[in-house]
Amino acid sequence: MPARVQLDPFDLGTELSGFGTGAGAVVTFTGLVRDEDGRLVALEIEHYPGMTEKALTAYGEKAAERFGLSEWKIIHRHGRLEPGEQIMMVATASRHRAAAFEGAEYLMDWLKSRAPFWKREITPDGPGEWVEAIQSDEDALSRW
Repeated sequence: MPARVQLDPFDLGTELSGFGTGAGAVVTFTGLVRDEDGRLVALEIEHYPGMTEKALTAYGEKAAERFGLSEWKIIHRHGRLEPGEQIMMVATASRHRAAAFEGAEYLMDWLKSRAPFWKREITPDGPGEWVEAIQSDEDALSRW
């Protein structure tokens, strides 16, 4: 179940077709580009091909082992994304809902804080600084 990093949008229905067959619970999360102050034109996301997929796959495998997931899926996009566009998805499947929820939360926290992506906000004034990690994301990660 390798993770995917891609430029193009994904179809959630297609991605979940047949996912979690035989499981007792499937949990999904789809992240969207948000514009908190009304000035975001786009979010630019860069990564190192090969290295990023390897790191995300390692997170997925660790989650499967730790939470007893029967299946997992991570898709993350890169390139220029506008507000409202899909940026990523996580899906987990397990025999029990608690494990599926915890596995999904674990993956989302790791993706937010440690995934090797670089993000830059583009506003009407042009490209800004690269986005830095925020303390609340680090705090969420510390529970694992």
